[in-house]
Amino acid sequence: MIISILRVHRCLQLQLLDVSVPLIVISRAKPPPFLVLMGDYLICPTVWLASGMQEIHADQETIGKISAAGQLMWCSASIDILFLLDGSYSIGRGSFERSKHFASKLCDVLDIHPGRVRVGMVQFGSAPHLEFSLDSYVTKREVKDRIKRTVFRGGSTETGRALKYVLRKGFPGGRNLTVPKILIIISDGKSQGNTAMPAMQLKDRGTTVFAAGIKFPRWEELHALASEPTEQHVLFAGDASDAANGLYSALSSSICSVTTPGCKVESFPCERRTLETERELAGSYVCWKGSKQQNVLHASLCPFYRLKRVSMKHPSRCFRTICTDPCDSQPCQNGGTCVPEGLDKYHCLCPVGYGGGIHCAPKLSLECGVDLLFLMDSSAGVTLEGFLRYKAFLKRFLQAVMGRDSPVNVGVAQYDTNVRIPIEVGQHKDVFGLMKSIDALNFSGGGTLTGRALRYIAQHGFRSTPVFADVLDDLPRVVVLLTDSKSQDPVAEAAKYARDRDLLLIGVGSSFVRAELAEVTGNPKQTIIYSDPQDLFNRIPELQRRICTVNSPEGCQVQSFDLLFAVDASAGVGLANFLLLRDFVRSSSWHFTIKQDVTQIALVAYGGRAHTVFTLDTHTNNSALL
Repeated sequence: MIISILRVHRCLQLQLLDVSVPLIVISRAKPPPFLVLMGDYLICPTVWLASGMQEIHADQETIGKISAAGQLMWCSASIDILFLLDGSYSIGRGSFERSKHFASKLCDVLDIHPGRVRVGMVQFGSAPHLEFSLDSYVTKREVKDRIKRTVFRGGSTETGRALKYVLRKGFPGGRNLTVPKILIIISDGKSQGNTAMPAMQLKDRGTTVFAAGIKFPRWEELHALASEPTEQHVLFAGDASDAANGLYSALSSSICSVTTPGCKVESFPCERRTLETERELAGSYVCWKGSKQQNVLHASLCPFYRLKRVSMKHPSRCFRTICTDPCDSQPCQNGGTCVPEGLDKYHCLCPVGYGGGIHCAPKLSLECGVDLLFLMDSSAGVTLEGFLRYKAFLKRFLQAVMGRDSPVNVGVAQYDTNVRIPIEVGQHKDVFGLMKSIDALNFSGGGTLTGRALRYIAQHGFRSTPVFADVLDDLPRVVVLLTDSKSQDPVAEAAKYARDRDLLLIGVGSSFVRAELAEVTGNPKQTIIYSDPQDLFNRIPELQRRICTVNSPEGCQVQSFDLLFAVDASAGVGLANFLLLRDFVRSSSWHFTIKQDVTQIALVAYGGRAHTVFTLDTHTNNSALL
């Protein structure tokens, strides 16, 4: 008799008057209006494993340490290790390759040598097969290469038969009974035969058995295979680094008695989970049943089941080795990132401006003695985000360049429609106090009156504190303008006013205000342009150099000489070319320090006759000359 049933995905057997009837499986997208079923017995619910995994309950930092420790483990004891590798069809070729990777990974923690650790392998499916004996290969590289060449054989999962093979043959190529024997079974735990008795006999003979689950393991069978305590001898091969750590942790307490310095074995709660598929009752449908009376059928309601995936949890304990991290003490200062190199070494990834030592000490310094005032744009044009970025830049810069005995006096001013100097130049002598005051600065919004701010700073920004009653501090004065918003008032005249009072102006901003910054500083070389917000912090070394050039002229700037420019202003040159000549004289002058005792410049223009525009002693600074 052939019976048709819809929406059932496995071939089952039904009993009708003691006769076995095959069931034809048919699958459709929707349940049928009724089921046709003959007999008195309905299909019983079934449960089958779908997938599995292991999870250690610990914080992410600890998980990272467990993984890192797995790379540092090393067992150099005298032991014989035999891998019993499941190569059955229930594993499949993909999981078989992962099993090989796991076995190869375990070899990394073993000191493979004829006099120390020996390794062999048996693959099993329907029957066991010796892949290589323990005395076949004498180096780790040879063993790993041979594992890599192992070919998947297939067959049924006869784990019990493989264990009996080991009972009969022992460890092929192994040493005498004084050498500890370790059997590592890598399987999904879905044996088709009895495994309990041969596993017990092996353990009674003194063999330590590890059971490593692969693919979707049946944990109950793996626990029955493994030695006691099973928490230390059951592993999950899907995470090779963690399993290598677990193997070493179990061996280090007995066989591999030498523990890596700075490392210890700890117990963690862990959870082995499986996703199981079970059937649940979805409803009932009209069906017809046969009867003992001839040519009589009875209508009835038959159950209809649907498949449902359920996560099953198996709480356990996992023993893993963790090692102290050299970065635990947070040795990298000033925002540096610590990168460990083994157990006792590390290096620091330092922000720009740091790296003078292994702990990200400041590598820049403002050894030039200057009075330094930062003029920060706090207007609505830069927005709150821009203002906070400038504060962060300012703190990073000062932390990088200011030492304990720095000769720099620092102040900070803010401007929008109005100008304020919340931190007077030289008010703080220590970096800590300066940082606290910078943190207290608040965004104000308002208009962007850069010209007004420059003029105010020239008049009130540097109130020199007498060193003695009649002696004033005559350090060079530098103003660093931080802005990303175009001024709403003219800046050229105010900037010239500041430069004429011997203030060195440095402009820091984006390309949006490049032209205006050049107008403020009077020299494109005194402007610092950043391409994006993060690039601003990369400009710290450049700003340090610009500030100190006020006291450290380079090249021709240090030469004492008189320089005369004779410019052709005749009609033959033409106005356009004359303007080019004038710009050349202007830009060239910035390469020299205009002072009476350093460089003096004169200019003569000629056409039909010569004319002295200005003499050598007319201008005593660069701003006046321009």
